[in-house]
Amino acid sequence: MQDEVSTATVPGPERARQWEQAVRRRLAPVEVTLPSGAAEFHGTLGSGDAGRLRLLSMRAAPLRLSRSAPATSAAGDDGLVLLVQEEGTGAVRQDGREAVVRGGQLALLDLRRPFALDQHTPFHLYALRLPERALGPSALHVPRVTGRAIPAGDGVAALLRPLATDVACGAAALAGHVRERLAGHLANLLATLVDEQARGCGRSAPGTPRALLIAEIRAHIDARLRDPALSPARVADAHGISLRHLHVLFEDEDTTVHRLIQQRRIEECARELLRRARVSRTVSAVARGWGFRNAAHFSRAFKSVYGCSPSEWREAGNALGT
Repeated sequence: MQDEVSTATVPGPERARQWEQAVRRRLAPVEVTLPSGAAEFHGTLGSGDAGRLRLLSMRAAPLRLSRSAPATSAAGDDGLVLLVQEEGTGAVRQDGREAVVRGGQLALLDLRRPFALDQHTPFHLYALRLPERALGPSALHVPRVTGRAIPAGDGVAALLRPLATDVACGAAALAGHVRERLAGHLANLLATLVDEQARGCGRSAPGTPRALLIAEIRAHIDARLRDPALSPARVADAHGISLRHLHVLFEDEDTTVHRLIQQRRIEECARELLRRARVSRTVSAVARGWGFRNAAHFSRAFKSVYGCSPSEWREAGNALGT
């Protein structure tokens, strides 16, 4: 870490406040609350940067880190924070969910919405903050992943955790261009993790006939996104079910089939615009290639998802070097 703050040299009554100020400067405007009747506080905070990543290492006595709704709306932060719990046991709460996070597990926080992170024991964790845009289209799925503990024993998390800890520990010793490249790899892995976790958050139990049919329908839609004639009615016909049955199937999927088709097309357009950030190809051509018949409709739909026009998205990709 390039910068470190320790409460060891601070008078006892001032330690918690000094540590809170350090976290607020380096991570986000958060509140630090100590347990009632807590003994003298102690903590260290290391920080550094790697490209678009802000890296923090936190060691402290039990506490709560939180942000209220007024604080999030006033700050206007767009950052996401990947937490890597190294030691101790905590609990994360966001978006109506709460989970216990144990040593070796990951969790994701969105600074734009209220959250609470309770550390019930002395702890050590790494916090990696990055802009939401670094996740590309996968950022759309973040609200389905927050407030959960993510085991790191297999899947994408098993790849992400060691890379995240190695970068957090050793980035300061690396050349600037190496840090930036590693930051890009981390962002790509986190985007893949978000996609993987979001797919596993459906309400149907895996392996049930309903879950298998929904998975088949989603795969059918993904394979035909470029077809401008793709519609809920055609999807229903292809699977031998009524349109009403199709709508009932997706009642618990947090979307409709029509919105799913449009969302997936927008995601693929966003990916292609980033890949072609340095290639001369019109936004309209990309939109048509993914089944949009009307450029104005595509632009409005894209902005409703990403908060910017497709052209602005592509320009940002150039600026970020994607």
